[in-house]
Amino acid sequence: MRRRRRRLGFLGAVAGAAFVGGLLIGAGNDESADTAGEPEIEDVFAESDRIFPERRVVAFYGAPQDDALGALGDGKPGEVALRLRQQADGYDRAGRPVIPAFELIATIANSEPGENGLYNTPQPDDVISEYLKLARANGALLLLDIQPGRGDFMEEVERLEEFLVEPDVGLALDPEWNVGPEGIPGEVIGSVDADVVNEASEYLQTLVDENDLPQKLLVVHQFTDDMIANKEDLLSRPDVAVTLNVDGFGDRPNKVAKYEDLRSPAPPEELSAGFKLFYEEDIGLMTPQQVLGLRPQPDLVVYE
Repeated sequence: MRRRRRRLGFLGAVAGAAFVGGLLIGAGNDESADTAGEPEIEDVFAESDRIFPERRVVAFYGAPQDDALGALGDGKPGEVALRLRQQADGYDRAGRPVIPAFELIATIANSEPGENGLYNTPQPDDVISEYLKLARANGALLLLDIQPGRGDFMEEVERLEEFLVEPDVGLALDPEWNVGPEGIPGEVIGSVDADVVNEASEYLQTLVDENDLPQKLLVVHQFTDDMIANKEDLLSRPDVAVTLNVDGFGDRPNKVAKYEDLRSPAPPEELSAGFKLFYEEDIGLMTPQQVLGLRPQPDLVVYE
């Protein structure tokens, strides 16, 4: 099973990203956008301030700058929201309701140094704000995904604090694109140490404690054994659902085998399980019933 090598370097500058992002978000005022009458934040947490294990999350991954980045950018925001809700409905089972989520790439890895020299482009704040509005209008969570390039995970996390203090905003780390001081995204496969993940989860736990927030979701993507170094040292937090999301595309037998392989030896029991599917690259897209046949059942299902 392989990981998709998506196109890099299409963002020449932050200004270009802001223009494209703003254009797409602005186009979302059609009837399907469903952004009128924005519901209260409490809608997501009306019955519980916990995400896992009471509920399951189904997310669309990507960014509005290019549909090559994933399902989240494939169409007008309102249309994407409708497809997300329809996809999430397939996982709604008695006793475990589903929360939809938008996993927006908030730091996008580039194949060129870019303005900051770090081989990444920060998503403009106004684009993140618009996706937060979209999420709230659709009873969804917003997950901010970080592809740091040569940057630092925690510096990017702290840059996003104004959004992470919101009760319905979570975090995702994408180690594939964490290439160190000399690597080039797309040419090398990156990784992350458990210490960095623990630092991120502690940071989120502190935000929860200081701001009386509901449980936060922290996703870590992986598709090779060594993508999370020292995995056995990962720590759980009382109010942070640390979730290891098995990434990579292929046919059903290979995806199931990869899921089982990366769950063995089993990570700490307190950590949640995730599974990623690819609309374009997977050979025979697995159905929700097939995904729920995995053991353990994924707490998080992501579509790219």
